[in-house]
Amino acid sequence: MTPLTDSPPRDRRIDATAAFVADPYRFISARCREFGTDVFEARILLQPTLCMSGAEASRLFYDARYFRRSGAAPEAVQATLFGKRAVQGLDGAAHRMRKALFIHALNPDALQALAERVRHHWRLEVSHWVPGRPVVLYGAAQEVLGRAVFEWAGVPVAEAQMRERIADLVSLYDDAARGIVPHVRSRLARRRLEHWLGGIIRALRQGAMRAPEGSALHVVSLHQGADGEPLTAGVAATELLNLLRPVVAVSVFNVFAAHAMHRYPECRALLRIGGPDYRHCFLNEVRRHYPFFPAVAARVLEDVEWKGMRLVRGRRAILDLYGTNRDPRSWVEPERFLPARFNGVSPGQFAFIPQGGGDAQTHHRCPGEEATMALMDVAVDVLLNQVEYDLPDSPSALDMRRLPALPQDGLTLVPVRVYR
Repeated sequence: MTPLTDSPPRDRRIDATAAFVADPYRFISARCREFGTDVFEARILLQPTLCMSGAEASRLFYDARYFRRSGAAPEAVQATLFGKRAVQGLDGAAHRMRKALFIHALNPDALQALAERVRHHWRLEVSHWVPGRPVVLYGAAQEVLGRAVFEWAGVPVAEAQMRERIADLVSLYDDAARGIVPHVRSRLARRRLEHWLGGIIRALRQGAMRAPEGSALHVVSLHQGADGEPLTAGVAATELLNLLRPVVAVSVFNVFAAHAMHRYPECRALLRIGGPDYRHCFLNEVRRHYPFFPAVAARVLEDVEWKGMRLVRGRRAILDLYGTNRDPRSWVEPERFLPARFNGVSPGQFAFIPQGGGDAQTHHRCPGEEATMALMDVAVDVLLNQVEYDLPDSPSALDMRRLPALPQDGLTLVPVRVYR
């Protein structure tokens, strides 16, 4: 740490929430460039907030000596996306013990089983596509991933309720930050899902039903907290949703991958001939280049002196995921889509942070990155080898004000030929 000289630069607006919402993916990095700094302060949601960007800021943000997650995420995020009392808001030993639940549930055998379920449902989905009849890829991917993850997790869902349950999972991430009415819809979806899953977990513990051994439902229902006791049914339901929801959210990455295949046709050609190494590079570049969530939150644990600036204890901080993944100090030609940048190169845990930074075992980096890559890989394989299709128009630009950003039409495909 360098000697203390000053506070971070400050955005002088009374409240910068409107500016952030107007350009959520580029707000932090743009202001950092204006200030010539990696951190500045702004009032967001009427609260003084440190806005941080870049690999060095990311390394500091994930240092547990200086930042904590408890009490960091806004209530609106907890009530929709993450859930309350969830792993994302824990620190220290409690976080490591809860994180072990996700590492266990997503072990290599379980991950392979999930990918196989997803592949099976993609085959079923594509088999129903009719040449000439448009398909919205975003919606199709949600259906595939939702059905697959419920089966994989061992969660029983009646067919009559399947689409409603999937729609509620989608609402947790898709509606949470898209206006007042969608946000309320997201809150209600979480209440319904937690009530439903909590009832299943209680029935399982009372012996009124059984879950497949080793399934996500089985693992979550047996997991013990730091006190040596099983999680309450409510908390267990929340964490089960933190396994189910991210799988359905891979539908966003599926759209991004399809968008890139058509925006950059040379990549599509190389995907056919380049083998698994090229595909791995392509999928990582999709995650780096495309916008999913713009930022993550923490709080300063103790006063920090960093780059001559004083970061005050208790201050909320948000780390710029999108801007860090496009920082020219870490990436050559960051605005270009270049899968080859990942060929034999490890960009580091704090420069490449599409799903959080640091180490997945000990930090708050998402433990589901391998699952994301595996499920993206399945979707790319399907789009390359199981169906021929056209796009009525070239892929539309992403709506960068939308969270998550997507083409306005959800990427509409028109099947030409389906391989049964």
